[in-house]
Parts: sequence; C-alpha cells; structure tokens
Amino acid sequence: MSTIHEHPERAVRGTIPLDPAGSALPRSLQETRSLQGKLDPSTGGETAAIPEDPEQLRALPVAALPALARSLRRRLVEITSRAGGHLGPNLGVVELTIALHRELRSPHEAIVFDTGHQAYVHKMLTGRADLVGLRRAGGVAGYPDRRESAHDVVENSHASGSIAWAHGIDRAHRLAGEDGVCAAVIGDGALTGGIGLEALNELGSDTGSRTIVVLNDNTRSYAPTIGGMARHLQALRDGAVPTGTDLFSALGLTYIGPIDGHDHAALAEALRHARRAAEDPALAGVVLHVVTRKGAGFARAESDALDRWHSTGPFTLDPAPSIEAELAEQAEEAEQAEQAKQAGQAEQHEEPVRTPAAATPAATWTSRAGAALLDAARADTRIVALSAAMVDPVGLSPLQRELPSRVIDVGIAEQLALATAAGLSRGGAKPVVALYATFLNRAFDQLLLDVSLHREDVTITLDRAGVTGDDGPSHHGIWDLAMAAQVPGLSLWAPRDGLRLSAAIPAAIGHAGPSVVRFAKGACPAPLDAVASLEAGDVLWGDPHAPVDVLLVSIGALAHRAVDAARTVTQSRPEVNVVVLDPVRALPLTEPLLALAERSPAVVTVEDGVAERGIGAALAVRLSQRAARRSPSPLLRTLGVAQEFIPHASRDQILAAEGLDGEGIARALEDVLDLGAHGDH
Repeated sequence: MSTIHEHPERAVRGTIPLDPAGSALPRSLQETRSLQGKLDPSTGGETAAIPEDPEQLRALPVAALPALARSLRRRLVEITSRAGGHLGPNLGVVELTIALHRELRSPHEAIVFDTGHQAYVHKMLTGRADLVGLRRAGGVAGYPDRRESAHDVVENSHASGSIAWAHGIDRAHRLAGEDGVCAAVIGDGALTGGIGLEALNELGSDTGSRTIVVLNDNTRSYAPTIGGMARHLQALRDGAVPTGTDLFSALGLTYIGPIDGHDHAALAEALRHARRAAEDPALAGVVLHVVTRKGAGFARAESDALDRWHSTGPFTLDPAPSIEAELAEQAEEAEQAEQAKQAGQAEQHEEPVRTPAAATPAATWTSRAGAALLDAARADTRIVALSAAMVDPVGLSPLQRELPSRVIDVGIAEQLALATAAGLSRGGAKPVVALYATFLNRAFDQLLLDVSLHREDVTITLDRAGVTGDDGPSHHGIWDLAMAAQVPGLSLWAPRDGLRLSAAIPAAIGHAGPSVVRFAKGACPAPLDAVASLEAGDVLWGDPHAPVDVLLVSIGALAHRAVDAARTVTQSRPEVNVVVLDPVRALPLTEPLLALAERSPAVVTVEDGVAERGIGAALAVRLSQRAARRSPSPLLRTLGVAQEFIPHASRDQILAAEGLDGEGIARALEDVLDLGAHGDH
C-alpha cells in the first residue's frame, strides 16, 4: 500500500513529500508498473453488488472494495461492448471514483469531473448502475448531466475548466458560510490547457480555499501527454523532484503524492490528508497527485498503443454474454507479453482493436482529410500541421508517421494552436490546424484577431462539424458556421462528400488568407456528382437555365438530403423547377451566387449549423441590402439547427427533429412554394 509520510519540517509550506528514505516510487506505484497489461487484481475473482448511492457505498467495509471494483469494471466492459462509449478513461478511474464518493459528501461537496467522459463510474455509484440507454436518445448521457442527478455538476466535455469550476463553487460556499470541500478531477492531459494552468495560478493565491485538485495522471489524453508539464509529472513519478521543489508547491499549493490510483487504502488515506490540508485556513488549495492506468483491467484497452480504447463502438466479447473466458485469456496473454517485454523479446503492436461495424478507414471523412493533407505535405515542404492533443482523432496520424517533424502537438490548447499557426505563417510556413469543430469555439479570439486581422495563410480543418449525435450538447459542431460568417476575409469550404473534401483541402491551403474546411463525423456519403456547373457553384438537381421556382442552397454534408427533398417535391409537382446548388466555397458569398438568388422567386438554405447566424442568415442579410421596392428580395427560408443546446441522440434522429432530413426539407420547400403561390412574402 502507498503511504504518505508526515514530517514536522517541510521544505516548502504545504508540501507532503514521499518517503525521503528511499525508493524513487512508493511501493505500490512500483507494483502498479509491474501490473501493466494484466487484468489482476481488477477483474478476476469475486464480484459485489453495486451500491445504489454514495451513502450505501460509504457503509461498505474496506474489504468489500476490491470486489466492487471488479463488478464495476465488468459491467463497464459489458455495457460498452453493446453500446460503445468511453471505456478506457473509465476503467482507469474505478478505484479513484470509489474513494472520492467514500471520502467526500456528494452532492454537498461537489465533485467536478474535467472532460466528463470519465464519469461513467461516478454515474454507476450514484444510482445509475446499468447506464440504461447510454448515449442514446432518452438514455443516460455520456457526460455528467444535471437532469439525471444532483451529483452531476458540470457537463464539461471541453477540457481544463474543472479547477476553475471547483474553486468558484468553493468560493461561493465560503461566502455563504457553508462547510465542506470541493474537488476537481482533472487529467494530466488537461493540465496542458491554459485555463487549467490559470486556475492553478489563481488557486495558489487564495489562502483558505477548500479546493482539492485531484490530478489523475495516466500520462495521456488520447495519446501520451506532451510538454514541460508532462516531463515534470514524470519526474515526480520517478521521485526525481526534491521535496518542496515541485511546481505546485512553488505556486503556493499543498502537493500530496504521487499516490497509486488503484490502491483503495492509499487513496482513502491520501484523500483524508487532502481534506485536512484543504480545511486548514492557513493554506491555499491542495493538489493530490494520483497515478492511474488508462484502460486498467481490460487487456485489449491496456495493450492499445494508440489511445488505450479512449472511445469505442460496440465490440465482440467471446463468449458473449459472459466476459469471464475473455478476461482470463487476456490476463494470460498480457502476462506473457509483459514477461517477453521484460526479456527484450516483445514486439510492438500499434494497431488498436476497433468495432467490426466501424467504417473502413478509407470511407471516413477523417481519413479522407488525413490522406489529402498528407498528399499536400508531400508536395509542399512548407506545410506544417498542428493538433490540440488529438493527432489521431483528427486524421493526422498518417502525416505524423511519414513526416513526424511536420506535425506539432501543442496539448489541449486551441488558443495556442491558432496563435502559433499565425506565427508560423508569418515566418513563411503553411500551417494547417486540425480541430474538432466544437473546439474552435475556444479559440475564436485568435481566429479573429491573430489569424484573420493579419491575413495570415492559416488553414483550419474542422472535423465533426454539424450535428454529431451521441456525445451530447457540447460536442455538436453547430457553432462554427455562425462564427466563421462573422470573420472578415475568411474563406470556408463545406464539401458534400469525400471526393470534394479531397479537393477542398488543397484548395484551402493554396488560397491566400485564412481558410476553413469543415466536414462531418463518420462515414462519407456516396459521391454526389453535379448535373451542371455554374460560377455560383455545382448544380445537383434541377435546370439552372430554365426559370427557377426555388433555389435550394445546400451547405456541406446535407446535400444528399437536399437532393432527396427536391426529388420528392418535383415528383408531386413536375411543373416546379427546384434547383439544388452547392456553392462549393460557402464563404465569402460570391456575386454569382447573390445574382442567382436575386433572380429566384424563392430561396431556401440548408445547413447543419445554427440557422439564425450561419450561411443562410448571411445570405439573407446580403439579399436584403440589395433589395428595393421595385426589386424586392426573394422569399427566403433558412433551415438549420435551432439556437439551443441539443441533447444526445443519433445524428439522424436529431436532423429529423430539426427538420433537416429529406422529409423536413421537402416540407419546407412545399411551404415556400405555397406561400409564393399566394404572393405572401
């Protein structure tokens, strides 16, 4: 068991050091390393019933906790094998979450999970043991959700904010004269984010704070954590940092650790020490450094070099529905692999296991983007790609493997990525920043005033743009079009299929000034060829040379649905000419597009972004500015996502609910045609 040694004299106020006598690591941390890849002690042996709430959990004897941990891991594997989800992060925090709910009095003493996909175990211990309907419409969310439980504090799937949240809650409680501590559970990867470091800086100056920062150090976010913070945490794990000279103590915080995050007794003891320090009015906040293994207890996850099964689709367990045989087999294989590795005989197996139902790599938007960027980088030595701790998820792995010096991972720091890209452009490079669309929100200031104000040649690729589905409100990429439409001089491509994506990326890189290429999540649709080409864009349906009854402007991946809608309407109204147009480059709005729209009696725009602020809204403004009494603007309908936070469901379910499936778009076309027939503008 890990132990914390108290000393009457401390080199720096608030530091609780490791055993000064001796080993580079506490004994249990050394044992943790020796267990790498094994299932034991987490999944083999006796299991226990999962308590219904934290009060029942606190009533369990300590001896019952290993069996409970096995039950939780087994159920996590069984549930995600059917539903998919964030398996690796949750396997790594089983013992830690048990300890937190035994030692803190949630919900009064708030537990704020940073990047809340690691909260499955938390949910299972707070009345949701079966995670019913995980990540499906009407079911349990994949992140904390206040609608589900008073124990869920922050949805928070964007990293690095938990310390600020917890500190704010603590400050409010102190102002109100309330007792108790507040905890933030944050990974080492999230501490590469600016707001996390800013919050630590502020917390260190707040004497009397009762905030406990639980640093869940598993050495990775998706991939291994990078940068100076990662090196410092490695030195702390190795016992190479003299007592009281760690970064956290230097900031004025009480540092405790490192602690084995899979040792029940060690965690309980450490949390009690952390509480005592947090409740000391002479001290500022506490950092409890806990070392865990992402994917712990499931050999497929622990042996996955890519991301430790960070997120998975449904997968096969053999034999189903029981996982006992697989667990035993994997334990044996993992032990053999570890022995071979120690003997210097192990081979590297880099390919992760993924769901058999997943789209083949060549068929996904992400892989098409990655291949296009690799081709561009081969052709132009100035191209440099930047990632915010998501090299593989945004498709940069092929480029990193072939041209590793041309990929920069800045950590979970989108603002840094955009500002660095501006500097790279100024220095003569051609930077490409690859992000999820939802994370561009975090760097709007840099997009507007670092990149665009200075007309720097920065290309941004936005993966998972539009409605994403099962990850919930903070992962939908529905805000990027609204932001992009406000940025002067920015060009935006929203390709309708994989072939157009492969063309859009080199076009954006070759374009002077800031540019964005946005694309959806998952498999690419079938190629959708144009029936005609105009200066305004590609015509996908209808006759652009005949009088147009409705111009349907389709932005991005909704093109197939737009064509289906036009087909439905023209089948019932063969006399109607519905022209479906893909502008190809959606921003800036071009004169040919505006002229075509002006000549049309009705215009409908469709996009999977916020309708009130996106491309359609921008087109409406421009057309109204050109209108006069003798030449009024056309009847215009903008179809898009409502300006609200959309709960988790499948992408198709959400699009249908928002009127963005083929039937919904067809209804809008019928409405517009009926309005036009009555002259009602």
